[in-house]
Amino acid sequence: MFTGLSSALSVLWMGKPAWMWLLFMTLVTALLAFDLGVLSRRRAARASTQGEEAQVIGVSSSLKLSAFYIAIALAFGAWVWVTLGAQSGMAYLTGFAVEKALALDNVFVISVIFAALAIPRHLQHRVLFWGILGVIVLRGIMIGLGAALVTQFDWIMWVFGAFLLLTGVKLLLTKGGHDEAPDLERHPVVRALRRVMPISPKLDGQKFLTKLPDALGRVRTHATPLLLALLLVEFADLVFAVDSIPAIFAITQDPFIVYTSNIFAILGLRALYFALDALIHRFSALKPALALVLVFIGGKIFYGQFFGKVDPAISLTVTVGILAGGVLVSLWRTRGGGGKGEVQAAD
Repeated sequence: MFTGLSSALSVLWMGKPAWMWLLFMTLVTALLAFDLGVLSRRRAARASTQGEEAQVIGVSSSLKLSAFYIAIALAFGAWVWVTLGAQSGMAYLTGFAVEKALALDNVFVISVIFAALAIPRHLQHRVLFWGILGVIVLRGIMIGLGAALVTQFDWIMWVFGAFLLLTGVKLLLTKGGHDEAPDLERHPVVRALRRVMPISPKLDGQKFLTKLPDALGRVRTHATPLLLALLLVEFADLVFAVDSIPAIFAITQDPFIVYTSNIFAILGLRALYFALDALIHRFSALKPALALVLVFIGGKIFYGQFFGKVDPAISLTVTVGILAGGVLVSLWRTRGGGGKGEVQAAD
């Protein structure tokens, strides 16, 4: 029995033994269970005695929880470094840094979605939690497809490189941010959902679906704005994945490193969102820093095709240096500035 189990765990799956994938998924499941089980129950208990606003994740708690997720991600990176070697470890850390930065940019879009649908802060964490579950599945599918393309077609890396260069240059030249409200009536997600079921104009607590009478008086299942927000957040992540997945495949083609660094970066996004939503205006230089990172990674692909792969240590140093520079410049520009409105108190 034990021999058969050992053999099954040693079987290679996408280039790595099954036990490595099982270890990673067990860790992610434990983190999600901790979030949904322990933390959500605590917030629900506070809400029952102090009101719904007690469910809001404060800035202080947001930063602490995000630091916890980052610590877990870095500890996993250290394990990758020791188990798979320094090159894999540096590729993981570089991928994590790039994906984390791109995920921060996603906060702009998520904030606009919540504002457009008037989702109260005490319900936003519910949308983000279930959104993370969807991201884990969707990113797995997209990374699997990307790995298959990279394996079958060598020229696909040229496409990735060109795409990243053009995206980076476009970001550098484009003024403004993501603060324009989306046209919900024409949005493809809204139109697709309306073909399936009617959409309620009002929230129904924490429910994604609700029962309401239609124009003929028949009781039908309606989607609530909370479900619409969840679908729009998932759609936004798909759009951002178009940038992030080519970027990380430019760093490494190892599906295990690509997927684990992606998911660990996104897991902490929900925790960090509530602090960033209050402070994001202070990171005005983040967008050009992200653009430079994409240009660097795209250029690295073309350099590698002509002269050989760039040392992973150089990639990690340049990537972290650009992002850190963007953060420092942002903080210097906005020194002495206040928060975005009234910053929520700690939990």
